[in-house]
Amino acid sequence: MKVILTKEVLGLGDPGEVVEVKDGYGRNYLVPQGLAITATKKNVAAVEAEQKRIAATQAKEAARVKSDADKLTGVGVTIVARAGEGGKLYGSVTNMDVAKALADAGHELDRRRIIMEQPIKRLGEHLIKIKLHPQVVVEVKVVVEPEAGAPAAEGAQQAEESAAEE
Repeated sequence: MKVILTKEVLGLGDPGEVVEVKDGYGRNYLVPQGLAITATKKNVAAVEAEQKRIAATQAKEAARVKSDADKLTGVGVTIVARAGEGGKLYGSVTNMDVAKALADAGHELDRRRIIMEQPIKRLGEHLIKIKLHPQVVVEVKVVVEPEAGAPAAEGAQQAEESAAEE
């Protein structure tokens, strides 16, 4: 089923985009919630005519979100995790962990706005992108440190040195 998004749907698209979704998702969730309309010829023509209004609305919202972006710019969080030899984590640091660390630092964010290609699996410094708005993306520094008293602390230093050499 093709639908036209009327609002931003995380993981799916931005307002005005025509996307293909499963019939049940479109019919039972997107359309009743007012997040999308069905993509008929008439609706597509109406949305194309309305693109200027949508662009103006997005520009206003982007300006509003800029203040949040300024607050997040340069913010760094530290996450403590268990690590083994060579600075390799026993688990991984995901967007949920980063969202929790940011919340503890006073920055409430939806975890789906945190863009990570892969979970973090090594100790050290990592730059994570946060998509606050389709036009506003901020980078946040995440430092993953070993738990106190863990034998991995020596391995972490070696891992950071090897990462710096690469």
